[in-house]
Amino acid sequence: MPSDILTFLRSWAAEPVRVGAVAPSGSALADLITSDIGPHTGPVIELGPGTGVFTARLLTRGVEEADLTLVEYGSDFARLLQRRFPDARIMWMDAARLKTVAFEAPRSVGAVISGLPLLGFSPRRIIAILDGAFHHLRAGGALYQFTYGPRCPVPRPILDRLGLRATLVGRTLLNMPPAAAYRITRRAARMT
Repeated sequence: MPSDILTFLRSWAAEPVRVGAVAPSGSALADLITSDIGPHTGPVIELGPGTGVFTARLLTRGVEEADLTLVEYGSDFARLLQRRFPDARIMWMDAARLKTVAFEAPRSVGAVISGLPLLGFSPRRIIAILDGAFHHLRAGGALYQFTYGPRCPVPRPILDRLGLRATLVGRTLLNMPPAAAYRITRRAARMT
């Protein structure tokens, strides 16, 4: 939508590091990052949903709107999301504070989708975001992160420190700019 592009441009101009993109993600990236998710996934948290491109795709994949928690820092985006997804839980806050949020059933979240520009974040901030996300994910749950960069935006030392691993879901040249999506999961505990 043209109004979505204007909202993105205004937000990016005000805080380019927090927004990280000048336009919403395309449908090819939305298809890629949500490809593993469906009605069986259960509750989903979305970090940095912006205008709701990934959110809308989650709904078409069978996720119930009431099972969505949308964590958005930008006030213009948060208000837009409230209008578009009235049955979702909208949280106007910094995703680095996600661990402080209470859910009815602890560790019940099946997936976290992240549209956050991690490449522009400090290691401390990335750790806080991942720690918060995995605090809410149930066993077997995954965080899905996209990037415009050539590799996973979570540095290997951070993955190692948190006991996580990243697997490439795929790449799409049909997004502008081209992007990749990664699935980040807990490493299996070793038997000793």
